[in-house]
Amino acid sequence: MSATPENTPSQGAPLEGRPARKTAGGPPRDRAKSSRRRAREFALQGLYEWQLNQRDAGSIDAHVRELEEFTKCDRAHYDALLHGCIDQRLQLDESLLKFLDRPVEELSPVEHAVLWIGAYELTHCLDVPYKVAINEAVELAKSFGGTDGHKYVNGVLDHLAPSLRPDEVKAARPR
Repeated sequence: MSATPENTPSQGAPLEGRPARKTAGGPPRDRAKSSRRRAREFALQGLYEWQLNQRDAGSIDAHVRELEEFTKCDRAHYDALLHGCIDQRLQLDESLLKFLDRPVEELSPVEHAVLWIGAYELTHCLDVPYKVAINEAVELAKSFGGTDGHKYVNGVLDHLAPSLRPDEVKAARPR
């Protein structure tokens, strides 16, 4: 099997072999992926691998950079997400904890990594609108997570957003 962003978070990982999702009547979604979406997918793969193997972030980063189509991603955003989430995992978990219905240790590695990415973007990537950060996390969970993991991710991040971006959320929500 060739290495692609959709199937190579690490060797033998459960994300292997997932088909590209199709849009109604159209080609697989991955053909129109933005460089930021690709960066999120590669970061997710690196975070997944890091959670399972606890290897040095630098070696995981090097592995991910060798994957097919890595050159098509926003490398700066990927770097920020992968290294930022690993470096700030305790703070990210602390911000997420009050909105979780279980301890972080009981989250699946995919949903945990997706929540880190969403929380990191909400906290540090102010150029990304909060709705986009949440939607992108939901899309990652749909593509790589469990059956209803995207609903869980959506609920957690939707509750987290007002504490991190109160003015933006207030302006966007109906009164």
